[in-house]
Amino acid sequence: MVKMVSFPSWSYHFRPWNLADFQKIEMLDHRQKRLQMEPLKLNDMPPSSETLDTLEFRRVVCKGVFYYERSIYIGPRSRSISGVTENGYYVITPLMPIPGDADSVQSPVLVNRGWVPRSWRDKSFEVSQDGEKSSSTDVVPVQQNERSWWGLFRSKKQKAVEAQAPAITYVEVIGVVRGSEKPSVFVPPNDPNSGQWFYVDVPAIAVACGLPKDTLLIEDINENVNPSNPYPVPKDINALIRSSVMPQDHLNYTLTWYSLSAAVTFMAFKRLKPKNSRR
Repeated sequence: MVKMVSFPSWSYHFRPWNLADFQKIEMLDHRQKRLQMEPLKLNDMPPSSETLDTLEFRRVVCKGVFYYERSIYIGPRSRSISGVTENGYYVITPLMPIPGDADSVQSPVLVNRGWVPRSWRDKSFEVSQDGEKSSSTDVVPVQQNERSWWGLFRSKKQKAVEAQAPAITYVEVIGVVRGSEKPSVFVPPNDPNSGQWFYVDVPAIAVACGLPKDTLLIEDINENVNPSNPYPVPKDINALIRSSVMPQDHLNYTLTWYSLSAAVTFMAFKRLKPKNSRR
Protein backbone atom coordinates (compact mmCIF):
# COMPACT_ATOMS: atom_id res chain seq x y z
CA MET A 1 0.00 0.00 0.00
CA VAL A 2 2.82 2.38 0.86
CA LYS A 3 4.44 1.71 -2.50
CA MET A 4 1.18 2.46 -4.30
CA VAL A 5 0.82 5.79 -2.54
CA SER A 6 4.46 6.79 -2.95
CA PHE A 7 4.59 6.03 -6.70
CA PRO A 8 2.33 8.93 -7.78
CA SER A 9 4.33 11.45 -5.76
CA TRP A 10 7.57 9.97 -7.09
CA SER A 11 6.37 10.19 -10.69
CA TYR A 12 5.05 13.73 -10.25
CA HIS A 13 8.51 14.66 -8.98
CA PHE A 14 9.82 14.09 -12.51
CA ARG A 15 7.37 16.44 -14.21
CA PRO A 16 9.39 19.66 -13.62
CA TRP A 17 12.46 17.95 -15.07
CA ASN A 18 10.60 17.04 -18.26
CA LEU A 19 8.87 20.40 -18.58
CA ALA A 20 12.09 22.35 -17.99
CA ASP A 21 13.77 20.39 -20.76
CA PHE A 22 11.26 21.80 -23.25
CA GLN A 23 13.51 24.83 -23.34
CA LYS A 24 15.62 22.78 -25.75
CA ILE A 25 12.93 23.29 -28.37
CA GLU A 26 13.51 27.03 -28.35
CA MET A 27 17.29 26.59 -28.22
CA LEU A 28 17.42 24.17 -31.17
CA ASP A 29 15.02 26.34 -33.17
CA HIS A 30 17.26 29.36 -32.52
CA ARG A 31 20.30 27.45 -33.77
CA GLN A 32 18.51 26.20 -36.88
CA LYS A 33 17.37 29.70 -37.84
CA ARG A 34 20.89 31.07 -37.48
CA LEU A 35 22.43 28.23 -39.46
CA GLN A 36 20.03 28.93 -42.32
CA MET A 37 21.23 32.54 -42.66
CA GLU A 38 23.68 33.56 -45.37
CA PRO A 39 27.34 33.15 -44.37
CA LEU A 40 29.11 36.28 -43.15
CA LYS A 41 32.66 37.34 -43.96
CA LEU A 42 34.91 37.88 -40.95
CA ASN A 43 37.37 40.13 -42.73
CA ASP A 44 36.06 43.29 -41.03
CA MET A 45 34.82 41.96 -37.69
CA PRO A 46 37.12 42.46 -34.70
CA PRO A 47 36.89 39.78 -31.99
CA SER A 48 34.95 40.65 -28.86
CA SER A 49 32.55 39.10 -26.36
CA GLU A 50 29.70 41.05 -27.98
CA THR A 51 30.61 39.53 -31.34
CA LEU A 52 30.31 36.03 -29.87
CA ASP A 53 26.87 36.76 -28.41
CA THR A 54 25.70 38.12 -31.75
CA LEU A 55 27.27 35.55 -34.07
CA GLU A 56 27.25 32.24 -32.21
CA PHE A 57 25.90 29.51 -34.50
CA ARG A 58 26.12 31.83 -37.52
CA ARG A 59 27.87 30.47 -40.59
CA VAL A 60 30.93 32.50 -41.52
CA VAL A 61 33.64 32.54 -44.19
CA CYS A 62 37.17 33.43 -43.17
CA LYS A 63 40.35 33.47 -45.23
CA GLY A 64 43.85 33.26 -43.81
CA VAL A 65 46.93 31.14 -43.13
CA PHE A 66 46.97 28.23 -40.69
CA TYR A 67 49.72 28.29 -38.08
CA TYR A 68 49.96 24.52 -37.73
CA GLU A 69 52.82 24.64 -35.21
CA ARG A 70 50.42 26.14 -32.65
CA SER A 71 47.72 23.48 -33.01
CA ILE A 72 46.02 22.25 -29.84
CA TYR A 73 44.39 18.84 -29.49
CA ILE A 74 41.20 18.37 -27.46
CA GLY A 75 40.31 14.92 -26.24
CA PRO A 76 40.23 12.04 -26.37
CA ARG A 77 37.01 12.13 -28.41
CA SER A 78 35.48 8.99 -29.88
CA ARG A 79 34.02 8.69 -33.37
CA SER A 80 31.95 5.83 -34.75
CA ILE A 81 32.82 4.73 -38.29
CA SER A 82 30.73 1.88 -39.78
CA GLY A 83 29.89 0.67 -36.30
CA VAL A 84 33.52 0.74 -35.15
CA THR A 85 34.43 3.27 -32.44
CA GLU A 86 37.83 4.93 -32.70
CA ASN A 87 39.41 7.36 -30.26
CA GLY A 88 40.87 10.59 -31.53
CA TYR A 89 41.00 14.34 -30.96
CA TYR A 90 39.65 17.65 -32.15
CA VAL A 91 42.44 19.82 -33.55
CA ILE A 92 42.23 23.59 -33.08
CA THR A 93 44.62 25.75 -35.11
CA PRO A 94 45.08 29.54 -35.24
CA LEU A 95 44.15 31.14 -38.55
CA MET A 96 46.40 34.15 -39.21
CA PRO A 97 45.71 37.24 -41.37
CA ILE A 98 47.25 37.48 -44.84
CA PRO A 99 49.38 40.65 -44.96
CA GLY A 100 48.00 43.16 -47.46
CA ASP A 101 44.87 41.09 -48.23
CA ALA A 102 41.67 42.95 -47.37
CA ASP A 103 39.59 39.78 -47.88
CA SER A 104 41.40 37.83 -45.17
CA VAL A 105 40.67 38.00 -41.44
CA GLN A 106 42.16 41.13 -39.94
CA SER A 107 42.63 39.53 -36.52
CA PRO A 108 43.63 35.92 -35.75
CA VAL A 109 40.86 33.42 -35.08
CA LEU A 110 40.88 29.87 -33.76
CA VAL A 111 39.55 27.15 -36.04
CA ASN A 112 38.35 23.76 -34.85
CA ARG A 113 39.36 21.90 -37.99
CA GLY A 114 37.64 18.67 -36.94
CA TRP A 115 38.39 15.17 -35.72
CA VAL A 116 41.68 13.32 -36.22
CA PRO A 117 42.76 9.83 -35.08
CA ARG A 118 45.28 9.38 -32.30
CA SER A 119 47.99 8.30 -34.77
CA TRP A 120 47.53 11.57 -36.66
CA ARG A 121 48.10 13.59 -33.52
CA ASP A 122 51.10 11.53 -32.42
CA LYS A 123 52.75 12.00 -35.81
CA SER A 124 52.14 15.74 -35.61
CA PHE A 125 53.79 15.83 -32.18
CA GLU A 126 56.86 14.02 -33.53
CA VAL A 127 57.23 16.54 -36.35
CA SER A 128 56.79 19.41 -33.89
CA GLN A 129 59.47 18.05 -31.57
CA ASP A 130 61.89 17.60 -34.46
CA GLY A 131 61.26 21.20 -35.48
CA GLU A 132 61.97 22.46 -31.97
CA LYS A 133 65.30 20.63 -31.90
CA SER A 134 66.37 22.18 -35.20
CA SER A 135 65.34 25.77 -34.40
CA SER A 136 66.22 27.72 -31.25
CA THR A 137 63.71 30.45 -32.12
CA ASP A 138 60.72 28.14 -31.71
CA VAL A 139 61.51 27.25 -28.09
CA VAL A 140 61.61 30.82 -26.83
CA PRO A 141 58.58 31.29 -24.52
CA VAL A 142 56.11 33.93 -25.58
CA GLN A 143 56.48 35.75 -22.27
CA GLN A 144 60.22 36.18 -22.81
CA ASN A 145 59.91 37.36 -26.38
CA GLU A 146 59.51 41.09 -26.91
CA ARG A 147 57.32 40.46 -29.94
CA SER A 148 54.07 38.51 -29.93
CA TRP A 149 54.12 35.09 -31.56
CA TRP A 150 51.88 36.59 -34.26
CA GLY A 151 54.75 38.84 -35.27
CA LEU A 152 57.12 35.90 -35.02
CA PHE A 153 54.81 33.92 -37.28
CA ARG A 154 54.74 36.63 -39.91
CA SER A 155 58.51 37.09 -39.91
CA LYS A 156 59.13 33.36 -40.20
CA LYS A 157 56.65 32.96 -43.02
CA GLN A 158 58.02 35.94 -44.88
CA LYS A 159 61.47 34.38 -44.78
CA ALA A 160 59.98 31.14 -46.05
CA VAL A 161 58.32 32.95 -48.91
CA GLU A 162 61.61 34.50 -49.92
CA ALA A 163 63.25 31.08 -49.93
CA GLN A 164 60.38 29.12 -51.44
CA ALA A 165 57.12 30.65 -52.64
CA PRO A 166 54.83 27.60 -52.14
CA ALA A 167 55.68 27.50 -48.39
CA ILE A 168 52.52 29.44 -47.51
CA THR A 169 49.10 28.05 -48.33
CA TYR A 170 46.13 30.35 -48.00
CA VAL A 171 42.87 28.69 -46.98
CA GLU A 172 39.23 29.67 -46.88
CA VAL A 173 37.31 28.23 -43.96
CA ILE A 174 33.54 27.80 -43.96
CA GLY A 175 32.47 27.35 -40.38
CA VAL A 176 30.20 28.21 -37.50
CA VAL A 177 31.01 30.56 -34.62
CA ARG A 178 31.10 28.59 -31.37
CA GLY A 179 31.77 29.21 -27.70
CA SER A 180 33.37 27.19 -24.92
CA GLU A 181 32.14 23.77 -23.86
CA LYS A 182 30.58 23.11 -20.46
CA PRO A 183 32.33 19.99 -19.17
CA SER A 184 30.55 17.48 -16.96
CA VAL A 185 31.79 16.60 -13.48
CA PHE A 186 33.49 13.52 -14.94
CA VAL A 187 35.76 15.52 -17.28
CA PRO A 188 39.18 16.32 -15.78
CA PRO A 189 40.39 19.94 -15.75
CA ASN A 190 42.58 21.18 -18.58
CA ASP A 191 46.32 21.39 -17.96
CA PRO A 192 47.78 23.91 -20.43
CA ASN A 193 51.29 23.54 -18.97
CA SER A 194 51.46 19.89 -20.04
CA GLY A 195 49.40 20.36 -23.19
CA GLN A 196 46.48 18.28 -21.89
CA TRP A 197 43.15 19.65 -23.10
CA PHE A 198 40.03 17.65 -22.28
CA TYR A 199 37.38 20.19 -23.28
CA VAL A 200 37.13 23.38 -25.32
CA ASP A 201 37.87 26.48 -23.22
CA VAL A 202 38.19 29.22 -25.84
CA PRO A 203 39.80 31.97 -23.68
CA ALA A 204 42.33 29.54 -22.18
CA ILE A 205 43.20 28.07 -25.59
CA ALA A 206 43.61 31.56 -27.04
CA VAL A 207 45.98 32.55 -24.22
CA ALA A 208 47.98 29.33 -24.72
CA CYS A 209 48.42 30.38 -28.36
CA GLY A 210 49.45 33.91 -27.39
CA LEU A 211 46.16 35.42 -28.57
CA PRO A 212 43.68 37.69 -26.73
CA LYS A 213 41.09 35.98 -24.54
CA ASP A 214 38.23 37.25 -26.71
CA THR A 215 39.53 35.52 -29.84
CA LEU A 216 36.70 33.89 -31.80
CA LEU A 217 36.46 30.13 -32.33
CA ILE A 218 35.20 28.90 -35.70
CA GLU A 219 34.11 25.27 -36.10
CA ASP A 220 34.82 24.00 -39.61
CA ILE A 221 31.74 22.50 -41.30
CA ASN A 222 33.09 22.22 -44.84
CA GLU A 223 31.58 19.12 -46.45
CA ASN A 224 34.02 18.97 -49.39
CA VAL A 225 36.54 16.57 -47.86
CA ASN A 226 39.43 15.43 -50.03
CA PRO A 227 39.31 11.58 -50.11
CA SER A 228 43.10 11.44 -50.44
CA ASN A 229 43.50 13.57 -47.30
CA PRO A 230 40.42 12.88 -45.15
CA TYR A 231 41.73 14.31 -41.87
CA PRO A 232 40.73 16.39 -40.05
CA VAL A 233 37.06 15.40 -40.44
CA PRO A 234 34.90 18.54 -40.15
CA LYS A 235 31.89 18.42 -37.86
CA ASP A 236 28.51 17.55 -39.34
CA ILE A 237 26.41 20.71 -39.29
CA ASN A 238 23.32 18.64 -38.48
CA ALA A 239 24.92 17.72 -35.16
CA LEU A 240 24.50 21.35 -34.08
CA ILE A 241 20.71 21.05 -34.20
CA ARG A 242 20.50 17.67 -32.52
CA SER A 243 20.60 16.66 -28.88
CA SER A 244 21.27 13.33 -27.19
CA VAL A 245 17.60 13.41 -26.14
CA MET A 246 15.39 15.37 -28.51
CA PRO A 247 12.40 17.44 -27.31
CA GLN A 248 10.01 15.00 -29.04
CA ASP A 249 11.37 12.27 -26.79
CA HIS A 250 10.84 14.49 -23.76
CA LEU A 251 7.22 15.00 -24.79
CA ASN A 252 6.71 11.25 -24.90
CA TYR A 253 8.36 10.92 -21.49
CA THR A 254 6.13 13.61 -20.02
CA LEU A 255 2.94 12.07 -21.40
CA THR A 256 4.01 8.68 -20.09
CA TRP A 257 4.69 9.99 -16.58
CA TYR A 258 1.43 11.95 -16.52
CA SER A 259 -0.53 8.88 -17.57
CA LEU A 260 1.19 6.63 -15.03
CA SER A 261 0.74 9.20 -12.28
CA ALA A 262 -2.96 9.66 -13.03
CA ALA A 263 -3.60 5.91 -13.28
CA VAL A 264 -1.80 4.98 -10.08
CA THR A 265 -3.35 7.92 -8.20
CA PHE A 266 -6.81 6.74 -9.25
CA MET A 267 -5.99 3.18 -8.14
CA ALA A 268 -4.70 4.41 -4.80
CA PHE A 269 -7.81 6.56 -4.30
CA LYS A 270 -10.12 3.61 -5.04
CA ARG A 271 -8.13 1.37 -2.71
CA LEU A 272 -8.07 3.83 0.19
CA LYS A 273 -11.67 5.04 -0.17
CA PRO A 274 -13.75 3.67 2.72
CA LYS A 275 -16.52 1.34 1.66
CA ASN A 276 -20.11 2.06 2.70
CA SER A 277 -21.23 -0.56 5.18
CA ARG A 278 -24.71 -2.04 4.78
CA ARG A 279 -27.07 -1.95 7.73
